Amino acid sequence: MSAGLVFDIRKFSIHDGPGIRTAVFFKGCPLHCLWCHNPEGIAPFPELLRRPERCVDCGSCRKACPLNLDPARVAGSAACRGCPDFGACAAVCPAEALQLVGRRMSAEEVMGIVLRDRPFYEESGGGVTFTGGEPLAQGEFLLECLAICRAEGIRSAVDTSGWAAEELLLEVGRASDLILYDLKVMDSERHRAATGLANELILSNLRALARQAARGASAGIYLRLPLIPGINDLPGDLEAAAEFAASLEVPLEAYLLPYHDSARGKYRLRGEAYPLGSVSAPAPERMSAAAALFEARGVPVSIGG
Repeated sequence: MSAGLVFDIRKFSIHDGPGIRTAVFFKGCPLHCLWCHNPEGIAPFPELLRRPERCVDCGSCRKACPLNLDPARVAGSAACRGCPDFGACAAVCPAEALQLVGRRMSAEEVMGIVLRDRPFYEESGGGVTFTGGEPLAQGEFLLECLAICRAEGIRSAVDTSGWAAEELLLEVGRASDLILYDLKVMDSERHRAATGLANELILSNLRALARQAARGASAGIYLRLPLIPGINDLPGDLEAAAEFAASLEVPLEAYLLPYHDSARGKYRLRGEAYPLGSVSAPAPERMSAAAALFEARGVPVSIGG
């Protein structure tokens, strides 16, 4: 069995698919979206975050540091990247001023946590959602988790950007119950500017997944489109997304997700500037107008979720 890198397991989620769910966050993502809500999930390796305001200067982290550094001031920097016991400083910090983000877990460990809440899934029609980061960036580990879901009768969903080998995506589609597929920007060059990568693979993969679903050989698909003012709400953006959704070979539901800056504090913890600065959430009437474009093309749409 392989081990995967996980940075969070969040219980009682109601925004990651139907019913009450447990969301498992895989660490590592090939995209670098400017609006990313989980920037701590992008790098494919463990990281340390610092909360200087919590530090009580007890010296515990300095004593635990194999490199004889002062983690209260340098944890997470290049100075400690090669530490032979990375995260030891965070483990002994009594004030939680240091936080280790990302740990290796087996599929059995992850699913052991998920299975504790089986009664809630059964009563609500929920299950587990694998998200991130990008779950398909750890394909073997993801498939092992999905296999346990099938064996245990737990409904599974995978939240993905679609940036992966087509063969892997289709295999995941066959192994899961629901794919939450993110559609970000339709224009390839502007997609590259906003996420770091072009979108041809993402769009072709979605078409392939829809073809497989149309044959009854794949999971259901929810299309999720974050609405980011100034990035993907320009004239023609939403029309193009709605037309693409309507052209797929299997009917699907679309969810429009209004932008918010709740991750701003996470960038501060990482010592980084928030990429979108003063961008504001779209007004409710803007979200309604966007939804109408999908509905006019026969695509059922919800706002949020």
